Amino acid sequence: MPCRPSSAANTTAARCTSRPSWSRAPCRASVCSIWHRLCLTIGLRHHGCSLTEDASLPATHHIEPTLENIRWGGFDANFAPVKTVDPGDLVILECVSGAADIMPAKDSGLAIPSRLSAIHAANPPRFGPHILTGPVAVKGAEPGDALRVDIERIDLGCDWGFCAFRPLMGTLPEDFPYRRVLHIPVDKEAMTCKVPVGPGITIPLSPFFGVMGVAGPEEWGTISTKEPRAHGGNLDNKEVGAGATLFLPVFVPGANFSAGDGHGVQGDGEVCINALEICLTGHFRFGLEKGGGAKDPVLKYPRAETPTHYISMGMHEDLDVAMKIALREMIAFIVSRANVTAADAYQLCSLAVDFHVTQTVNGEKGVHGMLKKGLLF
Repeated sequence: MPCRPSSAANTTAARCTSRPSWSRAPCRASVCSIWHRLCLTIGLRHHGCSLTEDASLPATHHIEPTLENIRWGGFDANFAPVKTVDPGDLVILECVSGAADIMPAKDSGLAIPSRLSAIHAANPPRFGPHILTGPVAVKGAEPGDALRVDIERIDLGCDWGFCAFRPLMGTLPEDFPYRRVLHIPVDKEAMTCKVPVGPGITIPLSPFFGVMGVAGPEEWGTISTKEPRAHGGNLDNKEVGAGATLFLPVFVPGANFSAGDGHGVQGDGEVCINALEICLTGHFRFGLEKGGGAKDPVLKYPRAETPTHYISMGMHEDLDVAMKIALREMIAFIVSRANVTAADAYQLCSLAVDFHVTQTVNGEKGVHGMLKKGLLF
């Protein structure tokens, strides 16, 4: 029997124990890892056993941010996928961040990644502010399905990031009608950054991708990465980091997932335009819930799960409406999984769900609700 191990074998145990409770697909990576260890232990080579070749077990795909593998600022059903993968495969996406005019000076001692410099030199078409790696198509994904994105690991891609604001943007453009950029050194070993304010303020890092999404319906055309929508996009949700799972509705065959806009750390919520913008590498494992899954007949809006919480989301230019969307999404989620009425769930949300402002800078503002696991189910 041929076998191929996952390159992320060190995260297999954590992945299997933290798999979302409504995900029913078996963890094929654990089977692969066990067989791999057996092969190594007994030196098995029977029937052509190879530790590098077997398409029946999860593969690992590494996608670098070359000009062929990025789109600057947009999701579109007509963007051809840069890679097509099987459900269960691990996809490592290297992502870069920032336009040329916001890069540090050459004498700053802060190195600009060569891949990012190459993108700046080529100046590809821009549809929005963020450089995305992808899209990646998942075999078998069809409109009406839910794409499950397990975020297994996030690595820092450089030793600095930036935080900026500029005229007519951010939450308080009337108070700050000018441009300011901070280039912030990062300690990759300590997982901290030192903000050059006063004597210097050290902040622990908690990296995540600000933009994760799929292609929208063809009639939506090219969707800018500025605004989050039902396809995901610029969610800027700091809770959806390593160990979390993001669920996205599928609108086109293959789903066509892309990610970018790396954040080293962010508060609730992002207010001045930027968090700590930084290059990141994400390890994503994709799964499918056909037809949205038994408890989500058709998933219509992004939803997430961490090892400790279920997360609903709402996005709208009016923060009050965004709150209502996040609340309705949480009510629907509770009703679908617990033997309660909508009225019961409404009151439970008032008693036990924490609602946070995700961000107020993307045109479509964000609110997310967090229900602690084990409280109801």
